[in-house]
Amino acid sequence: MTTLGVDLGGTNIRAGVRVGDSITQRAETVLKDQHSYDGTLGQLIDLIRSLMSPEVKGIGIAVPSIVDSERGIVYDVVNIPSWKEVGLRRILEDAFGVPVGVDNDANCFAWGEWQFGMAKGHRHAVGITLGTGVGSGVIINSKIYRGANGGAGEIGYLPYKDRDFEFYGASFYFKEVHKSSALEEAQKAEQGDARALKIWDTFGIHIGDLVKAVTYAFDPEVIVFGGSISNAFHLFEPSMKRTLSSQFYFPGSMSRLKIIKSENKNITLLGASALILPS
Repeated sequence: MTTLGVDLGGTNIRAGVRVGDSITQRAETVLKDQHSYDGTLGQLIDLIRSLMSPEVKGIGIAVPSIVDSERGIVYDVVNIPSWKEVGLRRILEDAFGVPVGVDNDANCFAWGEWQFGMAKGHRHAVGITLGTGVGSGVIINSKIYRGANGGAGEIGYLPYKDRDFEFYGASFYFKEVHKSSALEEAQKAEQGDARALKIWDTFGIHIGDLVKAVTYAFDPEVIVFGGSISNAFHLFEPSMKRTLSSQFYFPGSMSRLKIIKSENKNITLLGASALILPS
């Protein structure tokens, strides 16, 4: 079945047509005015319309917000202040006349990895996105676990040290602690800069502690990392694994855990496109 996946970010909207396990057509646009509800919604609809055809039998959309996936309502969308409470499913079903699924973007990332990517074949998986923030999607018994109010998996807000994991595991760490960016420090580290290599070594320790917390909470078979900072996975993987080899009260769980970097740039689109399938 041909479906359409959409990734609504705070800066860009991406969309793609899925046929089988692949995205065959893509379109992208920059959000022009996040403070205009009608303007951003119009951009979203126009982008979807540019890819719609009679072959497309459903639409799935990934949104950076708390989502009532049963009713298709999104709340307080990140970086789009005009979207406080939007009945997105109803709006898009009325506009295009096909079934629409809506979920949190990290859930769509994890669902994509489980359906089509690195977590395929596992019943229990966690997808973690490292970028502007720390997000995660949780798959338990081959289903997305959303919790009672759609907020399950927000591991970035777990208390850690003097702040939380989002501060130490995302762009805040580089910006606030080191007055830099992950991209800049990765470029320096690739050139052998000792200070940058140390920064990534410490970052890996924080991510190792994050993996421990996730493993205590969910005991997954596999954790897949995505997001822009995961492009530097090779820079923080050694210290992350070193941290994981230290004290952990259930060593059997840790020894069997697979930790993998996402390899498909379209995985969130694929996950969103599969939301209308049974999950």
